[in-house]
Amino acid sequence: MRQPLYFRVPAAKAYEVTLIYQGEKTVMRTVSRLAMLALALISLGSISAIQTTANCGPNVVPTAKPTAATMSERLPYRLKNAAWEKEDESGIVGFWNFSFVAKDSPGIPDSTPIDAGFVQWHRDGTEITNSSRPPVTGNFCLGVWEFVGNATFKLNHFGISWDANGNLIGPARIREEVKLDADGNKYFGTFSIDQYDTRGNLVPMGHVQVQVTGTRINVQTTAQDVKVL
Repeated sequence: MRQPLYFRVPAAKAYEVTLIYQGEKTVMRTVSRLAMLALALISLGSISAIQTTANCGPNVVPTAKPTAATMSERLPYRLKNAAWEKEDESGIVGFWNFSFVAKDSPGIPDSTPIDAGFVQWHRDGTEITNSSRPPVTGNFCLGVWEFVGNATFKLNHFGISWDANGNLIGPARIREEVKLDADGNKYFGTFSIDQYDTRGNLVPMGHVQVQVTGTRINVQTTAQDVKVL
């Protein structure tokens, strides 16, 4: 687009603008003083921009890099405080060392160790458990969880079980309800395991009631701090 070299505005009437180009002129009729003024400002800005970018490649004007503080100031109050609003719901998120002991299970004395290991509760509502069971029997399980209020969480969790000879038994469904303690570093609650065969039938003695506890693992946790049965 050609850029005008200068403007000529008649003094008596500001309804007509003459744009002077090299060797020629163009008369533009405007409808108001305001439109004429806006056109003049835009054109002058374009001329200035052309002058400042008269080099090889675009002239990128550096701007100050936003800091965490300035970015925070630009965020709506609700977004800035979202972590606080969601604190109770995300309190379970993290890496835990768990322990299961029998509680009110027919044929199994209370406090009998059932399982222990590691569990990761993810922020997206999913979960994964690494059990201390022999790998041949199936020692990884996956689940989904939800917050139900009052620092309490429910988990629906499935694994695939085999016997010691590597024969498939079927899916195991594990349901858990736990509550965080006041500092958010321990939880306790109930846990039930239902073992099914490949046709979806509960196997004999396939229901176990468990008491569960969990201790949060952090970057200072040592091997001596955890239990794996």
